[in-house]
Amino acid sequence: MKKKIIDLTHTLNGDISVYPTSPKPVLKQVSSIEKEGYAVLELTTITHNGTHIDAPCHIIKGGKTLDELPMDKFIGKAIVVSCENKVRISLEHLKNHEELISKAEFVLFYSGWGKKWNSKAYFKPYPALTEEAAVWLSGFKLKAVGFDYLSIDPLASTDLKLHKIMLSKEILIIENLNNLDKTDGNIFDFYCIPLRIENSDGSPVRAFGILK
Repeated sequence: MKKKIIDLTHTLNGDISVYPTSPKPVLKQVSSIEKEGYAVLELTTITHNGTHIDAPCHIIKGGKTLDELPMDKFIGKAIVVSCENKVRISLEHLKNHEELISKAEFVLFYSGWGKKWNSKAYFKPYPALTEEAAVWLSGFKLKAVGFDYLSIDPLASTDLKLHKIMLSKEILIIENLNNLDKTDGNIFDFYCIPLRIENSDGSPVRAFGILK
């Protein structure tokens, strides 16, 4: 039976939804086949635009950078937990999925926000983890947690507690995922590959899942 590949990444361009304090990417055509005989696109972006991954050093002083982590940190078994139509992701809700979470290396949360990408609705309050739920989740041997919205923390957060809970345990954070509803509810192979940037606090990624 042929395996199914699901692209979980938003397309990176100059009009994407970005964190309110972040500059948007800038794409500039610096040469073309018609004029120079070859096409080259210049990209200017911060490391946390689009579908991206956060390194521990993004928030934790002295934390590891992405390029210090082994490649297998970005590959593993994943599950998707639906939090659609919820205000927050509670500990009680997570415990309903405890058996699957215990078997996963990546826990990805589907809220439906990916469908609001590039609209004003993307910036409305999304169902972030409660602090209690985040602490409980950080007790598992996870490589990363991922979300189909802007940040693991609510947009109004100033202390970034949820970032600190995860990154202090070297559980990476993936934000702005897409198409999580297209997975089948079972454990699948997940890939979330960052650029190899020196001393990187984060990186855009190409995230995808392979379903059997």
